[in-house]
Amino acid sequence: MIDRHPVSDTWERGDPYEEYVGRWSRQVAPLFLSWVRIPIGQRWLDVGCGTGALCTAIVDHGSPASVIGVEPSEGFLRTAIKNLNGRAVFHRGSATEIPLSDASVDVVVSGLVLNFVPEPKAAIAEMVRVTRPAGTIGAYVWDYAGKMELMRFFWDAAVELDPDAAKLDEGSRFPLCRPGGLAALFTDAGLLAVETTAIDIPTPFASFDDYWQPFLGGQGPCPAYAMSLDELSRARLRDRIRERLPVQADGSITLTARAWAVRGTVAK
Repeated sequence: MIDRHPVSDTWERGDPYEEYVGRWSRQVAPLFLSWVRIPIGQRWLDVGCGTGALCTAIVDHGSPASVIGVEPSEGFLRTAIKNLNGRAVFHRGSATEIPLSDASVDVVVSGLVLNFVPEPKAAIAEMVRVTRPAGTIGAYVWDYAGKMELMRFFWDAAVELDPDAAKLDEGSRFPLCRPGGLAALFTDAGLLAVETTAIDIPTPFASFDDYWQPFLGGQGPCPAYAMSLDELSRARLRDRIRERLPVQADGSITLTARAWAVRGTVAK
């Protein structure tokens, strides 16, 4: 068994998160907005807004009347406030206790959050509560078990070296992150016209170091696991991943990141 410290999902510091996965979330967000097809002039709420990737896309591409972000992490909120620079309003709060009144927004969205909420059904019920009748609720999550390749290569190598790492692999931990799971969550909440789709983006890396360095930031399950290892075990993991990755002759690596998206309409 590999010697390592206890591992937990850590989401507190904005800059390491941006380097690890936030930069890819910023590419998915506008594609998601194009798919949910929201008219201009709507009141938006982003639940679990993190460092502001989805809020930024809404402001830049959605022509909103207003944008509110709700986020439990103080560190992420500070980064979001800095990134948006007054173009959105932010509140500290959770997905299951949204600090807004009933039917106070037209659209509720959530990016890369639902699988980390301990009670997803309670979160969707809260989203329905704050959304006006006939309003829209939408969300997206990474395809951890399939085409979120930068994480898939990591966990496949980690489990090969340390079978206990399988308990931490998001692909097995989060069955919600599949089209059927997302559709069932929305349908069971009473949402109408529920749809799902895949959103794929390329994730190019200039070199192996460009790929590997973000895993040393400690933010998120993969980086938290990497930093829980002793130096020798971490070096073994690094080398095993390097052996598996499709490295081109110039040292570059091009992978795919897939997100599963879902949308539904609140009953009138």
